[in-house]
Amino acid sequence: MAAFPARSEKEMSDSLSINPLFARPEEAGELPRFSLPAGESLPETAYQVVHDEAMLDGNARLNLATFVSTWMDDEARKLYVEAADKNMIDKDEYPQTAAVEERCWRILADLWHAPDPERAIGCSTIGSSEACMLGGLALKRRWQHARRAAGLSTEKPNLVLSSAVQVCWEKFCNYFDVEPRYVPISHEHKVLDGHDLDSYVDENTIGVVAIMGVTYTGMYEPVKQIAGVLDEIQERRGLNIPIHVDGASGGMIAPFIQPDLEWDFKIARVASISTSAHKYGLVYPGLGWVVWRDTDVLPEDLIFKVSYLGGEMPTFALNFSRPGSQVLLQYYLFLRLGFEGYRRVQQASQDVALFLSGQIAQMPQFELWNDGSDIPVFAWSLKPGHTDKWNLHHLSERLRMKGWLVPAYPMPDNIPDLTVQRVVVRNGFSRDLAEKFLADLRTEVAYLDALESPMPKVAKHGGFTH
Repeated sequence: MAAFPARSEKEMSDSLSINPLFARPEEAGELPRFSLPAGESLPETAYQVVHDEAMLDGNARLNLATFVSTWMDDEARKLYVEAADKNMIDKDEYPQTAAVEERCWRILADLWHAPDPERAIGCSTIGSSEACMLGGLALKRRWQHARRAAGLSTEKPNLVLSSAVQVCWEKFCNYFDVEPRYVPISHEHKVLDGHDLDSYVDENTIGVVAIMGVTYTGMYEPVKQIAGVLDEIQERRGLNIPIHVDGASGGMIAPFIQPDLEWDFKIARVASISTSAHKYGLVYPGLGWVVWRDTDVLPEDLIFKVSYLGGEMPTFALNFSRPGSQVLLQYYLFLRLGFEGYRRVQQASQDVALFLSGQIAQMPQFELWNDGSDIPVFAWSLKPGHTDKWNLHHLSERLRMKGWLVPAYPMPDNIPDLTVQRVVVRNGFSRDLAEKFLADLRTEVAYLDALESPMPKVAKHGGFTH
């Protein structure tokens, strides 16, 4: 048999570039992690290394902790790649993307019953946290203008919020020098519902935040009820306090499956509404929206007119350059689904949430905090006295071994000793997956209940995902 001819180093290199079989020097060795490599790598090698690193992450579809969209269809993914190089801020160069952005927030103004959609004003943001901060800034600036016009001090503004508020509001108050006044939740008042609001507001209150889907549990805060309490306070004390609705999740749920619920611009005291498009807006991260009921409630001096790449444009944002692809994805979904499509998707998620919560409520180990009848999110606690051998953190660890990410975390303020677990049902979490989750949940609970001695303490995984 003839021997194979010896191949040069170049031939070997060329061959490996076609079919590496994990035999390239970079793939067979170790690349530096905290300094730049000395030389280049083939694109296939760099891709493989990064791909394999990311492969060690959890499966996003099995992440029941996150509100963020983890699935879009093939056409959306194609559009995402095609538009990845568009800079959303460059409206002069990408005028059609800018026009699509305006169409989207006008659609939301109409969906949220702005009294005159032509006088509403809004914008896209990098996520609902930025949208909340813009809403908060508008509240603060309006309060400052009113105080100055009356010859009064603009020191010590405050904002009233639930103690279960999302961390972005804590950041807003910290970064923009506003005193947060947290109304504690309790077993009797599971959300901010207007109870005792009179003792939290004063002439320095820039606004009240009402959450349409509390991060901890998914429950709605009753915007109409809160507005009614503020109406009574205005009659008695003369304080005209606006509401910002943080509709991070519920802003894209309530219009479709709870159409009779009054929470939006139908309520005159609601000045602005924000939502997270990458949650139940069904878009990949990161995209948010904020809409003001009319131009009167967004002070003009917050809007910058800047020259950029040959044109002048108005901008109100904390971020400047950012991708335009998510805005196009939002418009794609508006066209793709329409009102009825969104209704069906959100109803399907809620049906799965109600099924799951109903099954968990029947398990003798647990007590429901809520059942997912607001947004498709619910939480439960371990029944008092059930066991001293394990807790919900142990159960979270056992489920993680099966691939399920289900956080366990303490509730805030008045009830910090209560630990709950929370499930977020999103588009893509089917009834079939829910059945598989229930089977694994029951298996792990049975395993823990059968223990003869208490489980050791477990490291907590940094709370829950927003």
